[in-house]
Amino acid sequence: MDRLDNTIRPYAWGSTTAIPHLLGVEPSGEPQAEMWMGAHPGAPSRTARGTLVEVIETDPRRELGPETVAKFGPRLPFLLKILAAGAPLSLQVHPDLKQAQEGYTDEERRGVPVDAPHRNYKDANHKPELICALTEFDGLCGFRAPAEAADLLAALDVDSLKPYVDLLRAHPEEAALREVLTAVLTADREEIAHTVTEAAAACARLGGAHAPYAGIAHHYPGDPGVLAAMLLNHVRLQPGEALFLGAGIPHAYLSGLGVEIMANSDNVLRCGLTPKHVDVPELLRVVRFEAADPGVLRPEAAPDGEEVYETPIDEFRLSRYVLPEGAAAHDLTLTTPQILLCTAGAVQAGEHRLTPGQSVFVPAGEKAEVSGAGTVFRATVVV
Repeated sequence: MDRLDNTIRPYAWGSTTAIPHLLGVEPSGEPQAEMWMGAHPGAPSRTARGTLVEVIETDPRRELGPETVAKFGPRLPFLLKILAAGAPLSLQVHPDLKQAQEGYTDEERRGVPVDAPHRNYKDANHKPELICALTEFDGLCGFRAPAEAADLLAALDVDSLKPYVDLLRAHPEEAALREVLTAVLTADREEIAHTVTEAAAACARLGGAHAPYAGIAHHYPGDPGVLAAMLLNHVRLQPGEALFLGAGIPHAYLSGLGVEIMANSDNVLRCGLTPKHVDVPELLRVVRFEAADPGVLRPEAAPDGEEVYETPIDEFRLSRYVLPEGAAAHDLTLTTPQILLCTAGAVQAGEHRLTPGQSVFVPAGEKAEVSGAGTVFRATVVV
């Protein structure tokens, strides 16, 4: 197996302390948002044999296994991350596989440069994802029931929000959510900024269920995404709990440290809370306008102490082992590729001693034994 040397991405929303604290190093004072583990060409992990992209390209069948290559092609299908949110991320959705393929083909045909700021589809893949909390973790996930959203907005007592309240109470669910989100994102920017400012002040005054939105507005003053966020469920995960985010589900991470895994894609359509491009017509094509419980996941016990986060996705499978002091070694050998990540304690993975934030890549079929006292997350695929 290969010890991984991973890139930390310094996005502005990143916490300045969470990842350094996990790694046991002094903070630099700069934001550290994401640590990437995998073979994404934007920031591939490095090994003694070269980057993980180079290692896999040299012999995909040996590194990934014939079943993985047959199902997903000669590339690692997932990207594993440690994510540390010190401020809210952009409100966003991801396309399904058919939408991604259509969007990518269309932008390629029109000659939109892949690095253009208004480009929506960087690749032809979907991007389902799972976030598992390592600390208390706040986020937004999926639409509230329209009546709940109407009550939340009505309590602010802001005159310019009353038409949205009426829409949410007067229409069938899908139409209500679609009309209000469309109205918010297409409103005159100056007028909507004034409404957001009034709404933010009321949220701060009321507190309680409104408090998260006052916090969002503090980071994004005047952004229409603040009102869009109030249409969504607020979720607070406890350590070990997780959220699965499928295609078309609007979401945003607000604060906390977690392990994130996703299909290996960069396709994001933004709804707000960002200075980046918002393509409203394409966004409205992709969003699923249905209210739903966010569905907090807790790991399900499997044989040999494995705890699995069940999802309907084959590109990734995330599980964890919580190893007590003095426990027997666990054999984690699989016919699929794996990344093993330590998040607590100290564990031995083959010849590698892992402490929090350290990880290894295990080629398909390679002997993988772990022991010690700590927590290990295992990322692999379903074939």
